[in-house]
Amino acid sequence: MVRPREFNEEQALHAAMELFWEKGYEATSLSDLTAKMGIQRPSLYAAFGDKKELFEAALRKYNQFHASYVRTRLQSVPSVKEALRSFFMGIVAEAYEEVPSRGCFCLNVMVELAPHDAKFEVLTREHQMYLAAIFQETIERGIRSGELGNHVNAKALAQTLVVSMIGLTVLMKSRPDRTFADNAAATIVALLD
Repeated sequence: MVRPREFNEEQALHAAMELFWEKGYEATSLSDLTAKMGIQRPSLYAAFGDKKELFEAALRKYNQFHASYVRTRLQSVPSVKEALRSFFMGIVAEAYEEVPSRGCFCLNVMVELAPHDAKFEVLTREHQMYLAAIFQETIERGIRSGELGNHVNAKALAQTLVVSMIGLTVLMKSRPDRTFADNAAATIVALLD
């Protein structure tokens, strides 16, 4: 008879995600993981496989959370332009909060692992495409409501907004002058005009 797990897998995976997000794949040791997750190595291996499999599960969990967060942020404001303005200005504002921002976990993986690991290249690219679809839905809503003109190429603009989001998120890791960052975010949103 198989013994039931004596820990909450979802909580353990969330703890691993937080640690990987903070430290990255290479800098996170198995000892770090077992301490943060509150489990022993045999339990980690039994539930999640090796470190790389755990990292993949953590990235997938983050990507689901992040896509849901972006969709909610963009759908919670009736005005498409205001929703996108708030979203991009929020990326800037978050970087200047007292607690240092970790940025985007998926973006961190894109830089650390995707260039030399095909699986993580695919996972990060899939997330980019999913975000582009969310942006495209938002833009199309603006076209239907008349807030955006019929001439707008929703797909191309959505892809441009993903590239802009990635660039702004990377820029914010260095906490540039606030005016510089605010101007960049405002110019991204001006693409809607």
